Amino acid sequence: MITKSELLQHWLGHRKLTRKTLERFPEKELFEFSIGGMRPFAALIKELLSIDVPGLKEMVTRETAPFSHDLPLHTKAELLAKWDEDTPKIEEYFNQISEDQFHETIKLFGQYEFTILSHLLYFIDNEIHHRGQGFVYLRALGIEPPFFWDRY
Repeated sequence: MITKSELLQHWLGHRKLTRKTLERFPEKELFEFSIGGMRPFAALIKELLSIDVPGLKEMVTRETAPFSHDLPLHTKAELLAKWDEDTPKIEEYFNQISEDQFHETIKLFGQYEFTILSHLLYFIDNEIHHRGQGFVYLRALGIEPPFFWDRY
């Protein structure tokens, strides 16, 4: 129903929209604003950064390492730079995984045991979920989020 290449393009489209969401945040609110006990959007972005490339790398190399969301990124510019730095790495690692491997089971980060495809879909779903939180934050701050369909 969908090719490996189409899946990657789908994910990269979501990354483009998440980046646009990140760009809309004022610096202070990016790191401090939250609603209902949810983490600030910067913390959500750090989570995505801490699992996407490291997780793909682990799928390719099979070298397991624990993850940490506590990345030393303290400004909006640093988050955007890391986001931009990681996008070609996602493409690089993703393209090293064959379609035959999608149904192999792997224990990612030494603790989450699912098929590679399930992990990939989780990465995308998790990003969409956290971006939705970012949309709520932006609206609460009186800032119009990007259109949810604008993944180009």
